[in-house]
Amino acid sequence: QARLVESGGGLVQAGGSLRLSCEASGLPFSRYAMAWFRQGQGKEREFVAAISWSGITDIHSHSVKGRFTIFRDVIDNTAYLRLQMNNLKPEDTGVYYCAADSQAAAAHAEQERYDYWGQGTQVTVST
Repeated sequence: QARLVESGGGLVQAGGSLRLSCEASGLPFSRYAMAWFRQGQGKEREFVAAISWSGITDIHSHSVKGRFTIFRDVIDNTAYLRLQMNNLKPEDTGVYYCAADSQAAAAHAEQERYDYWGQGTQVTVST
């Protein structure tokens, strides 16, 4: 059974840091492009960052570039997707989702192409 489980969210003051993790199991996620999306209250879900299957290529949205870094690793045969978030701002508040595209190896920002999704983890940045 394919599963993506996010963790690492929480409450942090503006300027602080958090690291999100997504544990991927049940499918060969290490071969898939993966990404982070987020959804603020009353807003549409938006792209944050994506990474290729190899981890060599990544893309970040303009709003997080220079502050967030997406990366991936494998520990004990389990694939993980990470998002290091620095210099957090109140506008970064939202539910962060991990996603995987089983049909793509290259990183991309097309939300509709991602066919596996986690349940999300809440990030709240206070002023």
